[in-house]
Amino acid sequence: MLQVRGVDTLGGGHHDWLQARHHFAVDSQGNPAHARLGNLVVWNDDEIAPHSGFPRHGHRDMEIVTYVREGILRHEDSSGGWGEISAGNVQAITAGRGIWHSEYNDTDARLRIFQIWLLPRRLGLDPRWATKPVADMQRAGQFVPLASGFPEDQAALRIEADARVLGATVEAGQRIAYPLPSTRHGYLVPARGRVMVNDQEVGERDGIAIAGEPGIAITAIEPAEIILVDTA
Repeated sequence: MLQVRGVDTLGGGHHDWLQARHHFAVDSQGNPAHARLGNLVVWNDDEIAPHSGFPRHGHRDMEIVTYVREGILRHEDSSGGWGEISAGNVQAITAGRGIWHSEYNDTDARLRIFQIWLLPRRLGLDPRWATKPVADMQRAGQFVPLASGFPEDQAALRIEADARVLGATVEAGQRIAYPLPSTRHGYLVPARGRVMVNDQEVGERDGIAIAGEPGIAITAIEPAEIILVDTA
């Protein structure tokens, strides 16, 4: 099953400081056809205006991975975590038994992020935050784990979920593949550019849900930056 979720079909919210698109139906205003996919329950595409952001608020028992598409994200949380995450890089939060955090755009430029929420393997974990830069050359022409719940992905940020968040960059005409057993689910979004996923075209910021497929082949129609979640 391949289900394209075009960016124009997504639910979301529009405020003075935030333009949001929701790849998954997180509330009654969402597209009911966009159900959760295994442990993947939220994928928000947010644009945050300069000198604004999310004030201090809480989460619990959720693994939250944020990918910065454009701009700089400033993060501060109750576990002592603090950092600035620039475009192309990621942060990972284990909310566990409870974490409070704020996320802001302190610059004069817009901030664009993907925020991905995954159900944890266990409840009540110690809260934790981490970030790590990922060089463009590492993911050129191949998928690289950015955040992972599997010990073999030693270079990735650790999350406590049966999932991987992967990134790749591909040039026009380039083809890459990813094996996805039929017991697992995938969700792919081009942060930039257009691609073909098997026989389906997926545009910039469109999503494609993948289930029951033996794997996927991605061919870039134009230079593209891709984020993929592989989850149980």
